[in-house]
Amino acid sequence: MKKKGEMKKVKKVKDKVNDGQDDDPWWWLVQEGIRPSFLCISLFALLVRVAVGLHPYSGARTPPKFGDYEAQRHWMEITLNLPPKDWYRNSSVNDLSYWGLDYPPLTAYQSYVHGVFLKTFDPDSVALFTSRGYESYLGWVFIVSTFRKLLMRWTVLSSDVLIFFPAVLYFVLVYRSMRFGMGQNSDVAWHIAMILLNPCLILIDHGHFQYNCISLGLTIAAIAAALSQKDLVASVLYCLALNHKQMSAYFAPAFFGYLLGKCLRKKNPLLEVTKLGLMVIGTFAVVWWPYLQSKDAALAVLSRLAPFERGIYEDYVANFWCTSSVLVKWKKLYSTQSLRIFSLAATLITCLPSMVQQILAPSSKGFLYALLNTSFSFYLFSFQVHEKSILLPLLPLTLLALEESRSILWLTHFAMFSMFPLLHRDKLVLAYMALYALFILVYFAPCGPSGRCHGTKTLDNTQKTKRSVDFITSITFHPLLMGFLG
Repeated sequence: MKKKGEMKKVKKVKDKVNDGQDDDPWWWLVQEGIRPSFLCISLFALLVRVAVGLHPYSGARTPPKFGDYEAQRHWMEITLNLPPKDWYRNSSVNDLSYWGLDYPPLTAYQSYVHGVFLKTFDPDSVALFTSRGYESYLGWVFIVSTFRKLLMRWTVLSSDVLIFFPAVLYFVLVYRSMRFGMGQNSDVAWHIAMILLNPCLILIDHGHFQYNCISLGLTIAAIAAALSQKDLVASVLYCLALNHKQMSAYFAPAFFGYLLGKCLRKKNPLLEVTKLGLMVIGTFAVVWWPYLQSKDAALAVLSRLAPFERGIYEDYVANFWCTSSVLVKWKKLYSTQSLRIFSLAATLITCLPSMVQQILAPSSKGFLYALLNTSFSFYLFSFQVHEKSILLPLLPLTLLALEESRSILWLTHFAMFSMFPLLHRDKLVLAYMALYALFILVYFAPCGPSGRCHGTKTLDNTQKTKRSVDFITSITFHPLLMGFLG
């Protein structure tokens, strides 16, 4: 009898341990907590990035200026061989018409660090003048060229691992502790996968070739710090993001409203605002120090950060100005000065409600939605928007994937479609299709909220039909667009 009772007790314990296995197919991945789940998904995400890096890049075999790959390499060449005061100044050794630096100083410092790395293994790849546009596909030179590309790809990969991945883990831990609708443990794993396997970011950084993972990683870390009440740390991190890529200003109204709103609710609002202000000024002073020595040096940098001469939009960007240009020829009808005023007014009018709401009633969840709203305002209405800018509004939506699971599917789908002309030009169609298929598989995984019947509300037949038509139409347009682009 005693033995029978012990066996029942053991069975009860086992049942308790295995509880939820049938409902949660990935229970083995998440039962140990967030960190093991994050490690497994990170390793897979890393392999995906490496695989995409084997494909072509922006500007491959397209002289004389090549593309973004050559731009990034050229910045390493310039920052490594010239003093900081000459990085943004046109001269006989730095022709700004050939991929001149047009991002804030932190990007220049990043280029310098990566330039040191490349010089250690391949000095010729960052030699002044002789390294520009170096590309060959014959014999021994081909092997050297391939090695150089691997080194360049490694700089992006290491930036992702050192900045973006830890920032995502930090955010998920903070987000989990706040319990924003996280039900089953597998929701955490699904959320991590949605962020780390974002096909748009992977294709742009590891295919097209850029370093958005740095500015976006710093932004995620700043968001996590703000949500965990580390406002001073959040200010520094966000200022670093802004000093890496000026497009991070898309999030500025949300950060300003949320942090100011919290300051106004503390015992000594003036002191709190002063502390935040000093952190912002201090961070900018440190980053801009080499250019604060003279007015001309500072203005030279600022002039490179606002490329008004490029026009109000570029290529096939899916924002208001480009879309409406079918009916209203903005560039022909209005001067650049007028368009700057139009875009500024439209951007401010559409992002102000979210900023004001956060000043009046700051909340953690409201902050995340404010980030989404303001970044969309900038993407739709600001001056000089290009295809890659969709990464900015896509970021807060991936952070809100559990709340907005349907929205993340549709925005990612249309973001991919909007970037298709750019990726087609870079010969990344195969990687594009593979990553899109991977995203769909992960999105509808049985363990995630989108794969469980009880995780989403039932759509009526009209909504289902409309969404199916939208989806099929956009898929059909891909081959048509390929034919149009040649």
